[in-house]
Amino acid sequence: MKAIQLKAYGNAETAFELVEMKKPKIEPQDVLIKVSSFGLNYADVMARMGIYNDAPPLPAVLGYECVGIIEEIGSEVRDLKVGDRVMASTRFGAYAEFVKTNQVGALKIPDQISDGEACALTVQYATGWFSAFQAINIEPGEHVLVHAAAGGVGTALVQLCKSKGCVVYGTASSEEKLTYLNDLGVDYPINYSKKDFAKEVMKIRGKKRLDVIFDPVGGKSFKKGMKILAFGGRMVIYGASSREEKGLWKLLKLVFGFGFHTPIANIMKSQSWVGVNMLRIGDTKPELIRKSMLACLKFYNDGIAKPHIGGIFKANEIASAHALLASRKSIGKIVVEW
Repeated sequence: MKAIQLKAYGNAETAFELVEMKKPKIEPQDVLIKVSSFGLNYADVMARMGIYNDAPPLPAVLGYECVGIIEEIGSEVRDLKVGDRVMASTRFGAYAEFVKTNQVGALKIPDQISDGEACALTVQYATGWFSAFQAINIEPGEHVLVHAAAGGVGTALVQLCKSKGCVVYGTASSEEKLTYLNDLGVDYPINYSKKDFAKEVMKIRGKKRLDVIFDPVGGKSFKKGMKILAFGGRMVIYGASSREEKGLWKLLKLVFGFGFHTPIANIMKSQSWVGVNMLRIGDTKPELIRKSMLACLKFYNDGIAKPHIGGIFKANEIASAHALLASRKSIGKIVVEW
């Protein structure tokens, strides 16, 4: 089979190589999927830059999710069969023509869902759902800030929060993205490249502040967020995209950017913050990944989840796909087709 292998850290143009590999051998509870498309996530960019600790050692095949047709099933697989079209979460390996995954991470999908939409539901919407409904529980009428709201997870969070009746604030880096956020239903779009998001929120919200913040940026963004969080407020951190380069200094800058916090302050203000790492959830509680995917599939069928596909690339265009995602100019989900 063909696979896209990450052979070296660094520039997207030189980091990847199309190679021939053997098909994966499945275990009794696995399914083997012939991949038609796979999605990109910002963790892939961090892995390419060598700053994602959970990534496999080089040479590696990245990829958290795919869509395809089941070619083979393990002896203990019961609810899926050969020929089923599925969306599937994977623990890396999706940048390939064939990938294996445990049956828990594969869901049969109808033909009307496009590959790109299914990829978005599998990881980005599942991350959004888990963050909003499992890690915490958003309530109607709450004032919610979504950072990177024009991205894949950001889009999902906006739609999920609006469906619950929340007032949504969303940050993005360009006027084009702000237009997208307006169309998405964001109540207060904020261009963080021109304005300080914390000051803008305080102008709007004043002493009432925010009930919930979703932050994939980390560093100084987290520290600012804690200052505009209301009594009883919650913050969910599901990434650290503010770290863009390898090196000890860049890591220390990220760490110090978060600031120093004591539980006493959380107790006094009845505030909480929680980290979300879907890879670790998949390792230890895969049933929660499946629960998240099923919920997102239902939201899609109900017309609530409406993934936006911001780019479709061929496998031999993987460098261009990565470069677009890394540029922070992309909107929604980036998909690669075989």
